[in-house]
Amino acid sequence: MTLDTDNLIKSILDSLSRIDYIRPSEIPNIDLYMDQVTTFMDSRLQSSKRRDDDKILTKTMINNYAKNKLLPAPNKKKYSREHMLLLIFIYYFKNILSISDIQKLLSPICQNYFHGEGSLTLEQLYEEVFSLEKGEAEKLKQDVLDKFNRSRTTFASAPEEEQEFLRLFSFICMLSFDVYMKKQLIEKLLDSALDTP
Repeated sequence: MTLDTDNLIKSILDSLSRIDYIRPSEIPNIDLYMDQVTTFMDSRLQSSKRRDDDKILTKTMINNYAKNKLLPAPNKKKYSREHMLLLIFIYYFKNILSISDIQKLLSPICQNYFHGEGSLTLEQLYEEVFSLEKGEAEKLKQDVLDKFNRSRTTFASAPEEEQEFLRLFSFICMLSFDVYMKKQLIEKLLDSALDTP
């Protein structure tokens, strides 16, 4: 197995640089029907797809989110800007959290900020949270590069023809452990801070 490790890490870091979020100003000021919602999400989050045929959000997913109370029901089959903001949060959470954990996390958001009933609008909340992400992307790139460089020093005593794969395996394990630990932390926070007696 021959891997071009320099191009691999460059590709990974380039993909991290392209990660972006949907700005509220990009969301239409009119309520959207389901087909318009899925088309909008597909076009704006296309860069996050792993494969071309991957779906960002489907009608079935969105209906299930509403049924499971992750998302307030649409008004006359139309979704507001606030629905769109919640769907973006759901999109990012669904890859690492269970439906019940997402519900636990978003329920207070829906109760306190949907329809501008809280001290902040949902749009203000969204902007504040996603403004933090840009700085985190640079730290993440450095962390990935550090892990990659450490993985390049592993398995020095393995046969030369096996080292490349074993080092890639080592790199993937370090990244996976990081994700696993952060997922555990998120779950503990959800269980301790948001569980009601």
